[in-house]
Amino acid sequence: MASTTRDNRNGGVEFIHEDDGRVTAKDIETGVASFGDDRAEALRMLADALDAYHGKGESVDEDELAAELGLDQDEVGSEGRPPWDE
Repeated sequence: MASTTRDNRNGGVEFIHEDDGRVTAKDIETGVASFGDDRAEALRMLADALDAYHGKGESVDEDELAAELGLDQDEVGSEGRPPWDE
């Protein structure tokens, strides 16, 4: 069973210690959460997630990402495109 701790000194962050040893850091104000192998990594990942949430993250070039991942954008599965991509 996961356990939870709050650390208001870190700006209202709630830490959830997962059964598998990882730690989830959740910003109480926004509800944004991320995880890492320890508290420090979870906080770094949460900072990146909050940047993205507040629109401060780097934009992603879909063509570059597809090429990097080896995806063929012309090949769409039998289910078609996801509803948010139509």
